[in-house]
Amino acid sequence: MLQGDMTTTGSESTEGQSGGTRTHILVVEDDPRMQKVLQRIFHEQGYTVTVCGDGQAGLDAFRTAKPSAVVLDLLLPNIFGRDLCKTMKAEQPEVPVIVVSAVSEVADKVLLLELGADDYVTKPFSPRELMARVQAALRRRHKPTAMLAYKFGECEIDFARMSANAQARPSR
Repeated sequence: MLQGDMTTTGSESTEGQSGGTRTHILVVEDDPRMQKVLQRIFHEQGYTVTVCGDGQAGLDAFRTAKPSAVVLDLLLPNIFGRDLCKTMKAEQPEVPVIVVSAVSEVADKVLLLELGADDYVTKPFSPRELMARVQAALRRRHKPTAMLAYKFGECEIDFARMSANAQARPSR
């Protein structure tokens, strides 16, 4: 696959689906061998996969394909992964970005997490670990919001206001 090329694959499996809609993973990676590995990992789990070989193609795909999650390398042609992460999170903060990179310096990891990356996996990595981290990020994205107030019988508890009220029953 040439740099900047983009491919999309899908599967008939239902594992990578949520609510009847196929989950779409955008992979932005310039190494053709790693592209194939990542594409296979996600495709085998039933995800739709778009692979881009450089930062600009990745940003274009991010804006048009509306992925459920992004797996992002750092050392990319055209737009560096760090800048791409920052742009993606500014435009769509709810989309998880998982950085997969050979850069293993703690300072680099911390910087990426501060820029908005949801997770960081160092190459070489275990495919099972990467899949688990992507799935965890997707679960966090779709986690239902907690109710801020509960009402049962004549009682109401409001966690946002930190209050509790009970209706007094008329005395007989």
